Amino acid sequence: MAKARHRTTGGTIAYLVVRLIAAAGLAVNAGIHADLADQYDLVSSDISEGDLFRLEAGLASLAVLLVLFLRRPVGDIFAWLVAAGGLFAVLIYRYDDLGSIGPLPDLYEPIWTTDKKISAGSQVVTILAVSFLLISHWFSRRRRMK
Repeated sequence: MAKARHRTTGGTIAYLVVRLIAAAGLAVNAGIHADLADQYDLVSSDISEGDLFRLEAGLASLAVLLVLFLRRPVGDIFAWLVAAGGLFAVLIYRYDDLGSIGPLPDLYEPIWTTDKKISAGSQVVTILAVSFLLISHWFSRRRRMK
């Protein structure tokens, strides 16, 4: 009995650590985007790149709260989508010049700045951590259904 409880406690601690890692990745991403937003206000169409950075910072901040306090798959899915969407945008606009798309300005920036590397790295960490949480939840749910 004590052994089973120890495993549960260990599992709970492991999940807490993974949640903290995911939240840290999201917080780093939010901080970088909030810090850089002013520098990108001049890159504008109908919507400025600075506004998109503020939106990313806000979504990542909300995701931090959901991952830490909601601790449900819906919050984890939101966090995964925020991180994956941000990483996709970084990669696509680093390697391809799509030009302006609708109200969005041309976001092409063919260099890897330190901030871009850190942001992309934090998004990868978040995706991996939240993927672990979602897969663990799925397996746990399947086990309970049997």
